[in-house]
Amino acid sequence: MAIASESALVTRLRAGDPDAVAALFDRYADRIHVHCHRLLGDRSDAEDATAQTFLEVWRHRHRVREHDGSALPWLYGVATNVCRNLARGRRRHLRAVGRLSPDLAHPDHADAVTDRVGTEQRVREVLDALARLPQREWDVVALVAWTGLTYEQAATALDVPVGTVRSRLSRARRRLSTLAPEGPSA
Repeated sequence: MAIASESALVTRLRAGDPDAVAALFDRYADRIHVHCHRLLGDRSDAEDATAQTFLEVWRHRHRVREHDGSALPWLYGVATNVCRNLARGRRRHLRAVGRLSPDLAHPDHADAVTDRVGTEQRVREVLDALARLPQREWDVVALVAWTGLTYEQAATALDVPVGTVRSRLSRARRRLSTLAPEGPSA
């Protein structure tokens, strides 16, 4: 079977063809998963976010937009919003558990060990530094620096003007240059 053009997939998706969202999933699920993992810092959460992203794509198929013949910037925008919502929900859950019982609020020893291993620890340190950025700046950094979108594509993904992407990225770079993890990891 011939590979459908992106424009044809978008047209089919808008018309309610479930095979179109499946084709977009086949094309972009790996990229969306990597993006979600970078934003959330956890593989399992990234899997959930990837699935949720494509569910949202289906639910909001009438809104899909192309940029330079690709739906990928729009997909990154959907994924960014899904990750933001999942992270917010996780924070709310942790606060609620902390109010229930002080013993339940302490992380499992296995989680602490896992967090100290190799790359996952460095990812956490970077995410912690990024978490200190305003959300709007973090979104731009994730889309431009991590996924390699152009400023124009990031503007499409976030539904903001290109100049806004440029200024947010500039402010984020300035802030990140002063934000470093406090001392070496133990």
